[in-house]
Amino acid sequence: MSGDILIVDDEKDIRLLISATLEDEGFVALEASNAREAREHLVSRPPSCVILDIWMRDSDMDGLELLSWCRSLYPDLPVVMISGHGTIETAVQALHVGAYDFIEKPFKAERLLLTVNRAIQTAKLERENSELRARNQDVSELDLVGQSASMKAVKTAVDKLATTSSRVLIQGGAGTGKELVARKIHGSSERSVHKFVVANCAKLTAERADLELFGSESIQDGRRVVGLFEQAHNGTLYFDEICDLPSHTQARLVRAVAEQKFKRVGGAAEVQVNVRIVSASSENLSVAIDEGRLREDLYYRLAVVSLTIPSLAERREDIPLLAKYFMKISALQLGRAPLKLGDDVLSAFRAYEWPGSVRQIRNVMESLLILASDKAGEVLSVADLPTDLLEQRPMQKTDMAHDIYALPLREAREMFEAQYLSEQLNRFDGNISKVAKSIGMERSALHRKLKSLNIQGQ
Repeated sequence: MSGDILIVDDEKDIRLLISATLEDEGFVALEASNAREAREHLVSRPPSCVILDIWMRDSDMDGLELLSWCRSLYPDLPVVMISGHGTIETAVQALHVGAYDFIEKPFKAERLLLTVNRAIQTAKLERENSELRARNQDVSELDLVGQSASMKAVKTAVDKLATTSSRVLIQGGAGTGKELVARKIHGSSERSVHKFVVANCAKLTAERADLELFGSESIQDGRRVVGLFEQAHNGTLYFDEICDLPSHTQARLVRAVAEQKFKRVGGAAEVQVNVRIVSASSENLSVAIDEGRLREDLYYRLAVVSLTIPSLAERREDIPLLAKYFMKISALQLGRAPLKLGDDVLSAFRAYEWPGSVRQIRNVMESLLILASDKAGEVLSVADLPTDLLEQRPMQKTDMAHDIYALPLREAREMFEAQYLSEQLNRFDGNISKVAKSIGMERSALHRKLKSLNIQGQ
């Protein structure tokens, strides 16, 4: 276990003893001798836990008053109360106000460490449960699905990036799984015990963007908004569609990203954080920079490492895997048995354009489970697919049908064969063995045909 622990006690010897005990266990100990010093620490950045004495000399608040003030600002921050003059009534009052636990002085180091560790772990679990409910999390954590060369490269990059804290800029079309990749980087890193916070830039209006990201403060009445940067302290802050962030906020973000510090709206104190920044965009970033929708200096700070998620057109052999995977996920989510997808269905899926990318495949699988529920136990055929999907045109490189009838038979056949085989090679990433098996042709014969048509395979 690790983290910052704020020790608030008017006795210096007690603070030193607790600090030494915590630091031996890998914690960072912060000290305050009264409520004013404690508030200064808390306003700058909330720690992982607070150890708070109830009775303090030369303090404008006692421990219970400071506990109440702290809870108003950070309702999820665990606070362990300590006292050498406590009573049962005092302990009950502290727990009623929101303390995690109450320990009487003198206490053993083992008891204190056990309580602090449990307090931090409980707060972590409550935070995770809250996030799961807020995101309406799937019944299981999604995986990066695919065996194509391009997806294997993405998985390798995720593994490498998880071992660092470098800023990452993820590019890819809508629905390709950019946020999933960002979550995988976070989930495989040392920061996984802390929050993954999403900043949806399209929803951050010019009027509220600074407030949402950096928070605000009004210490006089105890009112505060905790911004996304502070929520992501020690974790990861993910900017979805970074080009949609208002320009004035982008300017402020440049310094916050580079220096990891900022001032809250209406605040005077500098707030120091430790946040990994991962950003994503489905746009052409060069065009966005030229059009002034993305600051060039911000781009260079965000794109320490760039990662591109391939489109389905670049990994068509993964489409059957994705369909089967999302059929299983949707079945678990709906509490139903998964439907069986026939070979003709999977072949049709490989040929479709899928303008909604991976997200569309998932939606189609869920739709099939609902609309074709009477097919449980049967193998689905193309006729069972939704009408809107059946009406899609397969991906084509040229509008061959317009010109083919004007050609002599031999040339028309060669034109069809060339486009057909080129598409098959794209579907299987150039793997001739897989193409031959799919189209029912001998590998050697396929090699000869490709050579005669001047098509390159592998």
